[in-house]
Amino acid sequence: MINGIMRIGIYGGTFAPPHLGHVRAAEEFFKQMELDLLYIIPTAVPPHKQIDAADDPRHRLAMCELAFGSMPRVIVSDMEIVRGGKSYTVDTLRALAAQDRCLFLLMGTDMMLTLDQWREPEEIFRLCYPVYMRRENDPVIEGQIIAKNSAYLSKYGKIVRRIPMEFVDVSSTAVRERVAMGRSLTDMVPEAVAAYIEKEGLYV
Repeated sequence: MINGIMRIGIYGGTFAPPHLGHVRAAEEFFKQMELDLLYIIPTAVPPHKQIDAADDPRHRLAMCELAFGSMPRVIVSDMEIVRGGKSYTVDTLRALAAQDRCLFLLMGTDMMLTLDQWREPEEIFRLCYPVYMRRENDPVIEGQIIAKNSAYLSKYGKIVRRIPMEFVDVSSTAVRERVAMGRSLTDMVPEAVAAYIEKEGLYV
């Protein structure tokens, strides 16, 4: 807390399922942005991606609690699931904003590059400081990021700051594929999440 202002991180996503890359990202986000509190918020219906028709957000919430719940000063929130429908970031930011809070929003490179296409992007930039992490080292994308940040600074008065992090080579898609093949999830998800997936028969 600086001058009575709490630094609040927001890390939303589908988390289908949450994996070790997500956990590592949350840890680095918390440390590098010197957060006082971090919200992990699984979406109800993500507006930017297709989700399996058989998806049950309650399973994703339970797995997030297993993956992140033991981390100090981390809150796994069901606010978007309770709200229902498409989970728009601007609505979540409005719900968490307060005069004694400074909000930081974590996203990946793909989201950083399309932030101006989200619902009410000017309001998102007003309510928070967006930050991003990269999972790739493509020089073409680097040029796109520079161009986008220049446009964001001109239009919204802010850039999307990068949080450097060592790449963790795992994705939720790869986890689901591994489960479907009946293979071990060792080194892909937290042990408690692997046990939950097996117990509930998810992704088979």
